[in-house]
Parts: sequence; structure tokens; C-alpha cells
Amino acid sequence: MAVLALDQGTTSSRAIVFNQAGETLAVAQEEFAQRFPQPGWVEHDPEEIWSSQAAVARRALLRAGVDWPDVAAVGLTNQRETTMLWDRRTGRPVHHAIVWQDRRTAPLCEELRRQGLEPLFRERTGLLLDPYFCGTKIRWLLDHVDGARERAERGELAFGTVDSWLIWKLTGGAVHATDATNASRTLLFNLHTGMWDDDLLDALAIPRSLLPEIRGSSEEIGAVDCPDLPGKAKIAGVAGDQQSALFGQCCTRPGLAKATYGTGAFVLLNTGETPVASANGLLTTVAWRRGGRDTFALEGSVFIAGAVVQWLRDGLGIIRHAGEIERLAADVPDSGGVVLVPAFVGLGTPWWDPDARGTLIGLTRGTSAAHIARAALEAIGCQIVDVVRAMEADAGRQLEELRVDGGAVRNDLLMQLQADLLGVPVVRPATAETTALGAAYLAGLAVGYWRDEEEISKQWRVDRRFEPSADQEWAEASLTQWHRAVERARGWAGPA
Repeated sequence: MAVLALDQGTTSSRAIVFNQAGETLAVAQEEFAQRFPQPGWVEHDPEEIWSSQAAVARRALLRAGVDWPDVAAVGLTNQRETTMLWDRRTGRPVHHAIVWQDRRTAPLCEELRRQGLEPLFRERTGLLLDPYFCGTKIRWLLDHVDGARERAERGELAFGTVDSWLIWKLTGGAVHATDATNASRTLLFNLHTGMWDDDLLDALAIPRSLLPEIRGSSEEIGAVDCPDLPGKAKIAGVAGDQQSALFGQCCTRPGLAKATYGTGAFVLLNTGETPVASANGLLTTVAWRRGGRDTFALEGSVFIAGAVVQWLRDGLGIIRHAGEIERLAADVPDSGGVVLVPAFVGLGTPWWDPDARGTLIGLTRGTSAAHIARAALEAIGCQIVDVVRAMEADAGRQLEELRVDGGAVRNDLLMQLQADLLGVPVVRPATAETTALGAAYLAGLAVGYWRDEEEISKQWRVDRRFEPSADQEWAEASLTQWHRAVERARGWAGPA
């Protein structure tokens, strides 16, 4: 028996098959198109998300030599906040998905702030009024897609984050559900009641009939039953990608934290069964819901991390493959005074500035591609430091170590820079697939494939521990220079 994890990310869909020892048996991955119809807008085709996810699921099982009857459970993890509406009868999307990076609803967020509604949203949801989250994206779709509001009010449409869309497709339209982690990213979920909130729905003029049922992150939700994947396996684990990575890193007790380096970068700190309000620009979110009880986390969100490497490859053409950046950046001992602020879609924690834009500063005639590459890696590291410092202030404690995962953690230079800038060890686990592994663990626990959290915690192993090696004076000088550049990037797209 094995567990199949479906990891639907921002730029690709992946499927990973795990055995009972938490070992990877097979992986399959497929990229899909990114659409940028206007500056600051980012969209995906929901049908392409589904077709790519179904394809890699079939491929991974084939590579693992696992037949559907031997799949103990299916776990889902997904890019969060990406928002879509579809027709309940036909299952057809009414518009492209609006991706979490999309900034088109910044004016609506500003209007809601002018109406004095931000304290309500902040207190009920633990989130900020920012285009990042689903609520204003739903409102935009209802207001801008012909007939969408009328159809929604008649109960003809369904809203979903990516997990809901995949559950709908996997079950042949039989189940419209989400889990508490994804629900907590919508601006519509009350952290204190664990339910959808009518006041928030009213504030955004969103009909309740659109919404999926909120389920646990580790429970049987439905069976796979669709033409593309006629498997009959139980869908038993669902969590947004960052919460799933926190679980996959075995950060199952308060005080443990992880950072995931993907398209964006996200730091989560387990705070236990009590939601902690942030005074430093962090988000309060559900980490997972198990056995009817919610565990909470503080989260910091960096919108552009690995995506800056993609930009160096696709936008500037200074590298051919993402893996080349480490060698190029290592050609120089430092960035030569160059600072890159990758605010291509605004800035997240702790700034929350949708009008910030990318800035490359400190250029001289001596600046080379290697300096820019190193500045890009330093930018990723500095953004994580800003998040961790805010987290330490809110939690009232300093991190002892930071567990890391995601594609970029294979870059040893980046990980060493991160440890040097943070001043604490950065710990890379032996299993790189922690996001998918978290979904697998949640699913497997629900069906008894694994016994309890203690059993899975024993499977966590360290690949490498990066100890700080630079002096504190260098780190503080680098961060000071970084903050000077951030101030120049902020507000750029706003009024002159």
C-alpha cells in the first residue's frame, strides 16, 4: 500500500507516491501556462490545472508500480488564495482563475479600508485587506464577468480555491468542499468560530450559496470517481501548501517554524490551539484541523522568491537554467553594492504594499551578471529575515533554528547566506518533498496508514545543517542596505 499526494503549485502540478516509511517511490511533474493579461494581473486556466494534475497522478502511480487498489489514501495540497468560479451543472469555469499573486483588487481593498472595515476583517480572519486573499477576487469576478452575480444569487455557481476545484473534479462533481486551512485564506472565515462569517460575506457582497463546505484537513472527504482517474481511492488529506509543509516538516508542537522557498517564500510558526494576533504585519492562520480541533500558526508571506530566479532566466536571460544561479553568484564574493528588491507584484510581510515594484539599485560600470545573481539570492534571504524578525516580535521568543524546504533549498549558497543573515542554523531535511509529504501524512493518518504524529515525527531526518559563519556586523550592514532599497521600491505604482 502507498499514499498518493497531489501537489498543485503555482507553476506546475506534481504527484508523489510515498510508502509507509515516508520515502518517495515516484514523482511526476508538469508545468502549465502563466497568463499576464495586464501589469499586475496573473491568471491560470482551471482546466489546464486539472488536466496537468490528472496526468501526473497517472504517471506517478505508473512509475511507482502502484495500482489504484493499492492506494491507501489521496492527499491534496495546493497553491492557496488562487480563486475560481465554475458552473455547478456543467462544471465549466466562468473565467480564468485569478492567482494569489494578482493585484487587480488593490483599489477595492483601499475602498474597504476607507469604509473602516479593516479592523473587522483583521479581528475575525487574522488577515489584512490585501489583494492576495480570495474575498476581493471573488467580488471582482462577480462584478466583472457577465451574468456572474445573477447566476451566483440563483445558486448556479460554485467558488473554490484550487483544493475545492480538484476535489470537485476528482469526485466527478459529487463533493464541493474545502478544508479549514484554505478556508482561512479567503477573508470569509472566522478564526474564532471556525465557520464562514455572514458579516464578512455581507461586507464583500458575496452570496453564501457560492461557498464550499468546510472540512477537516485529515478526514475522509470523498472518493476518486471521474473518467480521468477512475480510482475509487479515498481523498482523506487536504491542506494549503504552506500548512502542509509545516506538517510535513513535523513542526507539530508550538514554537517550531519552517520556511518554504517556492515561487514565493513562506514562514510559518506553530502557535498551538490559540490564534495569536499579530502587531507586526504577520497573518494568523489555521495550520490544520484534526479531530475537530484547529491548530494555528503565525505566517509571513514573501510574494517573490524562486520567481526572481525564473525572471533572471526568462526575463533577463542571464542564466539558461534555474540551477545555474548558484555557480554564477559564487563567481563574486559579494553583490558589489547591488541590491535587488523583487517587488514585481508588490511586497508582502511586513510591508503589505501592493504598489511596490521591483527595483535594481547600486549599479556601476563594474556590475556584472554575477553581481545581479548574487543580489537576487540575497534578496530572498533578506525577505525571510524581515519575516522572522516580525515573527519573533509577535511570539516574544527567538527562533533556535529554521527548518527549510522547497526547490530553492538545493542551492547551498542561498542556504548559507540565509543562515548568515538570520544568525541561526538553517536545517534542510533529508526528504525534499515536505509539502507533498505533509498532505500524505494528513491523508494517511485519517485512514490509519500511520498511527499518530509521534510515528511520523520519527521519520524526519536532517540532510544538512547550515551554521552561521559571517559576523553580525556584515549581516546588519546588509540588512540596512536592503531596507534602504525597499524604501525606494515602495509605493512606486501609486499616485505620484
